Amino acid sequence: MTQALVDIDNLSISFPALHGDTPLVRGLSLSIQPGECVALVGESGSGKSLTARSLLGLAGDGAVVKARTLQIAGRDALTFTEQDWRQIRGRWAGLVMQDALVSLDPLRTIGQEAGEVLTVHDLLKSSREVEQRVVEVFAQVGIPEARERAGQYAHQLSGGLRQRALIGAAIAGEPSLIIADEPTTALDVTVQQQVIAVLADRVARGAGLLIISHDLALVAQIADRVYVMHNGVVVDSGPVAQVLTRPRHDYTRQLLAATPSEQSRGTRLSSARVLPAADETQPLRIERSALPSRHIDRQQVVLHVDNISKHYRRGGFGRRKESFTALHSASFSVHKGEVLGIVGESGSGKTTCANIVLGLLEPDSGSVQLLGQPWSQVPEAQRRPWRRQMQYIPQDPLSSFDPRYSVLQIIAENLHAQDRQRERVTALLTQVGLNGAYLDRHPRSLSGGQRQRIAIARALAAEPALIICDEPVSALDVYVQAQVLDLISELQAERGIALLFISHDLEVIRHVSDRVLVFHQGEVVEHGTVQQVFDAPQHPYTQRLLSAQPTVAASPACA
Repeated sequence: MTQALVDIDNLSISFPALHGDTPLVRGLSLSIQPGECVALVGESGSGKSLTARSLLGLAGDGAVVKARTLQIAGRDALTFTEQDWRQIRGRWAGLVMQDALVSLDPLRTIGQEAGEVLTVHDLLKSSREVEQRVVEVFAQVGIPEARERAGQYAHQLSGGLRQRALIGAAIAGEPSLIIADEPTTALDVTVQQQVIAVLADRVARGAGLLIISHDLALVAQIADRVYVMHNGVVVDSGPVAQVLTRPRHDYTRQLLAATPSEQSRGTRLSSARVLPAADETQPLRIERSALPSRHIDRQQVVLHVDNISKHYRRGGFGRRKESFTALHSASFSVHKGEVLGIVGESGSGKTTCANIVLGLLEPDSGSVQLLGQPWSQVPEAQRRPWRRQMQYIPQDPLSSFDPRYSVLQIIAENLHAQDRQRERVTALLTQVGLNGAYLDRHPRSLSGGQRQRIAIARALAAEPALIICDEPVSALDVYVQAQVLDLISELQAERGIALLFISHDLEVIRHVSDRVLVFHQGEVVEHGTVQQVFDAPQHPYTQRLLSAQPTVAASPACA
């Protein structure tokens, strides 16, 4: 019998100094064979990432790791020294983290970052061989113009390109085990498919893959076996088809029910209740309550974008800088109470467009109007009185918050008047499902879902006409995502706010949007209602985008 790459029996991980004797992971047993993909799913804080990090000796300072068996590469990892772990990392096991911007060294190019494992472990001798391997692996993970990109720094790349660079760095040394923690969170579906194909190819060639993801459709596509974690315990496990189509545990059923789909449109995702099926061969039957109705005022244009374009100059090492078109002649409008969704692959111009709309970038041509007033073509001093009317909910709220500020200070910054701050901020927190107990806490002490709720409260404090949502739920687990999407929809209906909603998750866009713009290579290639774009796509790129969207094999039915 082939020796397992990882063999764990009754794993327990605790932090006595912080949490006493209560383990954050307990009783976990799993194995990973060569040529096998194993998935860990579950909500934020369930112990997935902590489990994965323990396989690299990175559980953290103060961690106490116990197990009946913890074998890595056929050796007893409970006896490993730091030197043993260093030999494992990079060469035998590659790690892909979720936050590429934090994981990549800002002082080194992504080419240098990916080449490090090849030089540190003496896998290749000459710098020319290292460079060639880096370019080759970057091309494999879908980085266009790989040689030029290798000479760029993380801050010069889009989120999707950074994530692909991180994946390239993890597989450059052809490790026996790849640990991928939310590896496709920042990627659109077409690039996601490229990356999954690369990881699947490594598995087909004998590598093991441990993938952590809140994307159940992605797990259904690549995993052989899946473990569902809840509060540090595995509550469901088995072959992926069995767990995701005939789940045994109520928590697994709830995760599947909270996933957005064509059937969930117009309903509260977090209200989903799983009904008994006639027999085990039938798909899940789900009952959801309706969202409040929204009124779209087609006579009131909140945002009007007219033929905006943006060009940059770029180049790699030893290369002459060339002009690059990030956005070309984009035009659209958003009406009061409307949700306009924007989709497109990384580098398609979505973020450039959002930055121009926000007034953070000057367009090279074209114009933007907010509530009928000039916006893009005026100095900041003239824009400032109108800034309250346009708010922003980012993908990563933590990086947008001042870490020195309390929740009270973060939200109060956006209030019209400064009197009765605690009372007014408490009311806003109540609206987003929190309470006054959070007022004096700081961002780092909050979960991802709590931070996102505070970002929403901060946006609402200004009483805006328009909120730009840039991937607001892509980093959240399924159930927290459902709660945040419900919250945004309910508050929007109550206040009549217009939304510009940017996401690479097509099912999220289908669930929340009225109309959709499809961006490709800096241009709007398709525009229409959700039904038109999703049911009868006209442009070949839109058709390719929709065909690449993974789905859970047996979609839950709606009662």
